[in-house]
Amino acid sequence: MIPASETRLLGGEFTCQVIEISRGTTHDGPGLRTTVFLKGCPLSCLWCQNPEGIPSAQGVWWEARKCIGCLSCVEACPNDALEMTEDGMVRDLGACTVCGACVEACPAEAMTYTGQEWTLDELLHEVLKDKDYYQAFGGGVTVSGGEPLSQYPFVAALFERLQAEGVHTALDTCGLAPAAALDAVLPHADAVLFDIKLIDPDLHELFTGHTNAAILRNLETIAERIREVNRVRDEDHQTRLWIRTPLIPEATATQANIGAVGRYIEANLAEVVERWELCAFNNACNQKYEQLGLTWTYADAPLMDQDAIDAVRDVALASGVPVDTLVISGLIAKPSG
Repeated sequence: MIPASETRLLGGEFTCQVIEISRGTTHDGPGLRTTVFLKGCPLSCLWCQNPEGIPSAQGVWWEARKCIGCLSCVEACPNDALEMTEDGMVRDLGACTVCGACVEACPAEAMTYTGQEWTLDELLHEVLKDKDYYQAFGGGVTVSGGEPLSQYPFVAALFERLQAEGVHTALDTCGLAPAAALDAVLPHADAVLFDIKLIDPDLHELFTGHTNAAILRNLETIAERIREVNRVRDEDHQTRLWIRTPLIPEATATQANIGAVGRYIEANLAEVVERWELCAFNNACNQKYEQLGLTWTYADAPLMDQDAIDAVRDVALASGVPVDTLVISGLIAKPSG
């Protein structure tokens, strides 16, 4: 079994657990990028797009489209945690110990691990394959998650090596991390993509499992460090700060919350934030919950339509955020009829 996703030393090398490596991304920082998604997150957002990235420990999921119905996984499981039904594979999550017997037995790779262990040298070699594209299209490497700061020693080492290779680095973070993580990673991050989900602390705890007090303190620390760095850098080498807010129906995508986020940005971050991105709700990740044997709270929630997007945009601009700072991304529902 692949071990849990804490940064550790393997034969003298840093290792980490990676969910996915996505190439050619255009929304995870400036230019054309390779985004590395790491396991482990301290938040449990009800709308999480990468639920396999929340646990730091290794996991297993089942992909129906790959399954050939041979039942090798069921026979191999030492804990009788698997059963094939008319609705597909059912896994007893309480009985499953993630021993990996089902993964090893499956000839079609329908049963797979949710993470893969990489050494620092291996991952550096992998992302540097795209270096020509970074240089041609003004991009680089973004580390996301999960929460990348949950494996911050690895991220700091990776970013330092990338910068030595002349590659732009970006940290995509929820902001809930110890001061030691910021101290280690920020000196090697050319851009920070920071989530502000909700301003109200009680609502933040309700929807994510934690209040936002430490998150906002960390954001203000990051903003101040970026100010200090940018004062002595020329225009072409400024550290960038992007704020991201997911637009979740009846949670974050309310007039009260969007207005509050906008006012917070204007009051605390106006001169340092390059971009405030409102990310429209996406329900495509429901398949991931099904593969994990979980039920998603937002499985039946529809995409936002253009009228809803326009209303949110108006509230955001009314808060004082400049129009050239605001960006809206994501899928929008097609008009009916």
